[in-house]
Amino acid sequence: MKLLVIEDEIKLSGYLRKGLTEAGYLVEVANDGIEGLHLALEGDHDLLLLDSMLPGIDGLSLLATLRRTKQTPVLMLTARVEVEDRVRGLQTGADDYLLKPFAFSELLARIQVLLRRAGPRHDAEPTVLRLADLELDLLRRKATRAEQRLELTAKEFNLLTLLLRRQGEVLSRTELASQVWDMNFDSETNVVEVAIRRLRSKLDVPFERPLLHTVRGMGYVLEDRPA
Repeated sequence: MKLLVIEDEIKLSGYLRKGLTEAGYLVEVANDGIEGLHLALEGDHDLLLLDSMLPGIDGLSLLATLRRTKQTPVLMLTARVEVEDRVRGLQTGADDYLLKPFAFSELLARIQVLLRRAGPRHDAEPTVLRLADLELDLLRRKATRAEQRLELTAKEFNLLTLLLRRQGEVLSRTELASQVWDMNFDSETNVVEVAIRRLRSKLDVPFERPLLHTVRGMGYVLEDRPA
């Protein structure tokens, strides 16, 4: 699921990018209204997080322009407590409001509600990924194999999501480090190997048939190989 965060507070937008990425979302960020409007109109997002007060174009003006052509769900973020401001935003086309400061857990809950309410888009990627007896529910952040719950950390879930989205492809350590940890690969760092080992202990070790395979000298691949 792809989210667009339009927020001019650099510290907050960075916090949102990090937290939402760790929660399994693909995240784009714009720090002013002009860039945000361009990305919102040209991009293909499942949901927008929109600050009400932005430089360039304010949040309500951006929303009004967006609603002429797109019905992407919009969660407004605002420090304004006046009821009139929220009513104006809802009338303009906002789907929900969240007052600053907010708990990140509440933000995630509201995002999930809006995504469920919107339903799957016909051109959107699936929210449930499968391979053999493995199933990942991206909205509920739930992984099961042979109907048994896999207790994964946030990084393990994101790593498995990437491998499953690209099942059958060999992914290098460099690509995994970049996509999951947002870091340039350092040959002295064994973070990928450690994460793969821990993921394998939960994904494959308890079960008869392995799905996560090492391709020596190249990387890792998730696939259902014949016995």
